[in-house]
Parts: sequence; structure tokens; C-alpha cells
Amino acid sequence: MMGKSTEDAPANDGAWFAPKRFGYGAGLPIAWQGWLVVAGYVAAVAGASLLNRIGTTGGHIAAFVLFLLASGLFLVIVVRRTRGGWKWRWGRKG
Repeated sequence: MMGKSTEDAPANDGAWFAPKRFGYGAGLPIAWQGWLVVAGYVAAVAGASLLNRIGTTGGHIAAFVLFLLASGLFLVIVVRRTRGGWKWRWGRKG
């Protein structure tokens, strides 16, 4: 009986996002926590969009600050929770 190799088996490393196969960065979420982070980011960007539509100077500034904070936090979480970290990949496994 042939078992899965360690490359095919999901690692229990606490990763929330898969690495991209080609290029630099993260791919899709692989855990429910990753999907929750993506949903939270989408909600924050939608909230920033609503603030921006208020039309006042304060609304525009609040929308911009919310967008920057949400994007920065999202980026930090994704970088720290991507399996294998962020590095350039050429499509090979491992």
C-alpha cells in the first residue's frame, strides 16, 4: 500500500494561507481562520467605501485611514500565516 508523501499531506504547521505556486506571495486560504481574515478585510474595505460616500472631509479621511489600517493588518497576518513564508517560487514542489 502506497501512502502519501509528506509533500502531499497537509502539514499541521498552523498556516492559514497556501503559498503561490509561481511568483511571490500567498494564494488562497487553506484554513477557516484564513477565510475569516479575508472576510474581515472585505468588510473593512466595504466600510471604508461607505465612509467615503458620506462626502465630508472627515468621512474621506476616516475612510482612507480605515483602508490603510485594514490593508496593513491584513498584509501582516497573511505574511506571517503563509505556509513556508513569502519567497519567490518557480512552480516546483518543496
